[in-house]
Amino acid sequence: MQYDPIKRSLGKVFNQSPVTRKLFYSLLDLLLLRTWHVKKAFSNWAKTAPQNPNILDAGMGFGQYSWFMSQKLPLAKIKGVDVKDEQVADCNLFFKQVGHSNAVFEIADLTQFVEKDKYDFVLSVDVMEHIEEDVQVFKNLYASMKTGGMLLISTPSDQGGSDVHHHDHDHHHNDGSQSFIDEHVRDGYGIEDIKSKLKMAGFSQSEAHYSYGTPGKISWKLSMKYPILMLNVSKIFFVLLPFYYILVFPFALILNYFDVAGKHSTGTGLIVKAWK
Repeated sequence: MQYDPIKRSLGKVFNQSPVTRKLFYSLLDLLLLRTWHVKKAFSNWAKTAPQNPNILDAGMGFGQYSWFMSQKLPLAKIKGVDVKDEQVADCNLFFKQVGHSNAVFEIADLTQFVEKDKYDFVLSVDVMEHIEEDVQVFKNLYASMKTGGMLLISTPSDQGGSDVHHHDHDHHHNDGSQSFIDEHVRDGYGIEDIKSKLKMAGFSQSEAHYSYGTPGKISWKLSMKYPILMLNVSKIFFVLLPFYYILVFPFALILNYFDVAGKHSTGTGLIVKAWK
C-alpha cells in the first residue's frame, strides 16, 4: 500500500493557499490518531515548560506539529528539520504567509544533526522507523537537548506497527547513502528495545506505552486504510471521499477518544518519552 505518492498529491492540493493548508492541518489533527496522542503529551509538557522554550521538530514532514506547537506556545522558538527539501520550502513559505516568525525550517539529516545543549523539547513523529542508525540519532538528539529537556517519540511498535502507520514495504535495508527512505528499515520497536537504545544514547530516564490499541486499529482502518486503498484503485474516489467521511467520521472520533483515554496491553504504535 503506497502512501507517499498519495501524501505528495494531497500536499499539492492543500498547499495552494494558507487557508487550504490550515484546513489540511485540521483534517490531519482529527484523522490521525497519533496526533491525538502527541498533542496530549505535548500539552502536558507545556504546562511546566520554560517561558521561552527552544523546540526541535525532528523530521517535521508537513509541519502540522510545528504549527500546533507554535500556536500552543507563541513565545517558543521552533526549528523543524527534514531531509525532503520540498517540505522544508513549503513549511517556510506557509509560516511566512501567516506571519508566524517563531518557526523556521531547514534541510538536515538527523544522523548528522547536532546543536549542543539547545533544546528544551524534541519531537520525533513517524521518523525513527525510517533510519537504520537510530542509536546515532538518539545520541545526536541527546547532545542537542538541555539538561531536563524531554524527547517525545511516536513510532510503530513491533506488534504489527508497519501496517498501521505506513505501507506494506519490501524489506530492503538502507545502504547508508540515504538516511530517510520511503520503506521502513524496521518493522517497529519493542518497548524494552527502544528504552535500551535510548539508554545507550545517554537518556537515564524513559517511559513508553502502546498506542493504536483495539479502538485505534479499527479507527485507522476506517479513516485511513480503506480510503487510501480506494484512492490507489482510482483517483475518482476523491469525489466520493467527503460522503464516505460523513458516514465514518463520528465513529472514528469516538474510537480515537477511547484509544487516547485507555491503557493498552498491546498496540501497533508506541508513544515514548525520554528525559536528559
